[in-house]
Amino acid sequence: MTFSPNIANLRPSATIAVSTLAKKLRAEGRDILDLSAGEPDFPTPDWISEAAIEGIREGRTRYTPAPGLPELRKAVAASLGTGIPAGWDLTAESVVVTSGAKQALFNACFALFGPGDEVLVATPYWTSYPEIVELAQATPVFVSGAADRGFRLTASDLDAVRTPRTRGLILCSPSNPTGTVYSLEELGEVTRWARDNDVHLISDEIYRKIHFGDAEGEDAPGILDLEPESVGSWVLVDGVSKAFAMTGWRIGYSVSAPEIARKLSALQSHTTSNAATPSQVAALAALTRTERAAADIRDMVAAFRRRRDLVVRLFREKLPQLPVLVPGGAFYLFVRVDGEFTEAVPDSGAWCSRVLEETGVAMVPGAAFGDDRYARLSFASSDEVLEEAVRRLAAR
Repeated sequence: MTFSPNIANLRPSATIAVSTLAKKLRAEGRDILDLSAGEPDFPTPDWISEAAIEGIREGRTRYTPAPGLPELRKAVAASLGTGIPAGWDLTAESVVVTSGAKQALFNACFALFGPGDEVLVATPYWTSYPEIVELAQATPVFVSGAADRGFRLTASDLDAVRTPRTRGLILCSPSNPTGTVYSLEELGEVTRWARDNDVHLISDEIYRKIHFGDAEGEDAPGILDLEPESVGSWVLVDGVSKAFAMTGWRIGYSVSAPEIARKLSALQSHTTSNAATPSQVAALAALTRTERAAADIRDMVAAFRRRRDLVVRLFREKLPQLPVLVPGGAFYLFVRVDGEFTEAVPDSGAWCSRVLEETGVAMVPGAAFGDDRYARLSFASSDEVLEEAVRRLAAR
């Protein structure tokens, strides 16, 4: 059978593939500890679910405008515009609500890039970035900062790979898979480089509220915290999936200059049209009932911080041969595993498969994120499961 060249190099999501295998083994009766999934293990807060149910009962089940409910777009702009420097002009016209943050990323890449363009992708990367760039018929070019500084990029790193064809840069902070968080100064260096080199910056900030900073409840630095003149062409990608434990509701959004937002909206009008209306109603509640939301997010982040500290301590005590990168945000531990590579286990995929077979602990190979030396462990699980997972790994 012949398929379109549009998908000639398309690969399935490695994170979903590992999670699927773990579920299959569990269904066969194996005792599996699945630490591969990229979603909070907390339920969606009841008051958010109730808002959706109430909306359905009120008949809010019809189409909305393609870029989303006007009141939700306004709420997104208001939530992101609180406390940022003067000069940013965020309005509902800047916002396009999407069926998950992944669609926001796809919209941005498909609208901004095309054949002949090169898009720099910060490595280690979320597994879908290069696939989405290639679907736009552009070429992903991988660039990594030094491991000893959490892979954070500098202008020098970017200069080393820039060519006349460089048109975009995709950055994620807090990072999936490393949990690395850029400081405001580091972020400013990157945005000024993009501005000065006429490069579109796509900033994926989906984990910004899951931040283990010094101040409780403080979001990770984002591009809107910078002075607007230091940022050139930009698209911010965010959503409610991680901070509000709403992954299955599929609500993301992009925020950009209105000129770009209009193009993204036009594209979406010919693909999915609007995101699911009841899900938009739920997201509206999440973003407007701010005090209640802030309390729930604080509780969830406190749990993630405790789990991070627990799993880092356990790895250092029981698995010192597997160094870890201490995350400043998100809920992932990036574990260096190449010290255990052998002729029989030559890469991170083989290492994760061996570990899954021997211990029942499911992790994602670092090769899925562009760095084969590592494996990713999600600590979006209970303390008991994390403790048992490390015990099994140490007992191999």
